[in-house]
Amino acid sequence: MPDTKIAFFETEDWEKQHIEHGDFRKLKPRVYAERLDSDTVDRASDAEIVSVFIYSNLCKDTLDKLPDLRMIATRSTGYDHIDLAECARRSIVVSNVPYYGENTVAEHAFGLILSLSRKIYKAYLRTTRLDFSLENLMGFDLKGKTIGVLGAGRIGLHIVRIAKGFGMEVLVYDVRQEPLLAEVLGFTYVPFEELLQRSDVISVNVPLNDATYHLINKENIKLIKRGAILVNTARGAIVETEALITALNEGILSGVGLDVFEGEESIKEETARSVERLPREKMMEILLGYALLHRENVVITPHIAFYSQEALERIMHTTEANIQGFLAGSPINVVASTARGPKCAS
Repeated sequence: MPDTKIAFFETEDWEKQHIEHGDFRKLKPRVYAERLDSDTVDRASDAEIVSVFIYSNLCKDTLDKLPDLRMIATRSTGYDHIDLAECARRSIVVSNVPYYGENTVAEHAFGLILSLSRKIYKAYLRTTRLDFSLENLMGFDLKGKTIGVLGAGRIGLHIVRIAKGFGMEVLVYDVRQEPLLAEVLGFTYVPFEELLQRSDVISVNVPLNDATYHLINKENIKLIKRGAILVNTARGAIVETEALITALNEGILSGVGLDVFEGEESIKEETARSVERLPREKMMEILLGYALLHRENVVITPHIAFYSQEALERIMHTTEANIQGFLAGSPINVVASTARGPKCAS
């Protein structure tokens, strides 16, 4: 279908080269570094297919300005930046990249865990000040400790395997249980509250939807075993930021590792436009996010758990297959219309 109009957003230089010189070159796709939102939607006003990453905002208002849109190919596993119910109403197909970085994200999660368990980040900060003392740098072994894995999807199961390699006991909370898999990999399914109470390390690996929004919050965070560490490589809104700050201040959590946090998209947005234009809710997210910075027991990375060369190549290849499948009349990796949709900017 050479006349199909395709627009890619949130692309890096290497992606642009791949798109413009790869299988899509005959389709003459438009490629933009910016995110797709209300400020940039005019660039795709006639597009039939758009491909985006996680910082684009395909809410109802944006979709209203894309009258010809027939497909959204998100270059991510998560799709909470897309109003799926509205897409279903308009018969817009949404495809994602369900499997690309399960080992990649799991390895990053353990990078965060080790940074906290052995106080590597705190030690690094100290040595940059030419302070080589050992005071308050005693860490703890992972061997013999209990890790609680929230969500036993592909990423969660990789975390289970790595944890077993460290000699850890593994608890898992998941709404869907596979007893045979638990027996083979050597983990135990437990209720959510029990996982919080027994785990020395908690890893968040569930998708963001209505059921998991603020899954960990100001109320249940008090159940967490005192002195535990928590890492989140899934979506920021699964863990309430105010709850994290309270738990750190009160010593419930001894450390937190975040590759995602509430308001991360607002902080990125702040660099792109005047702070005064941001709604009050967004401003509060930014302030809470900043409150986590500059703590020696908090390690924050800028949403890079997926960001390895191999994973990025898998993302692009799957996105190409998704678009080619749609053009051939056989869509693949189609997302069901049941997830929480994004809010439109006010």
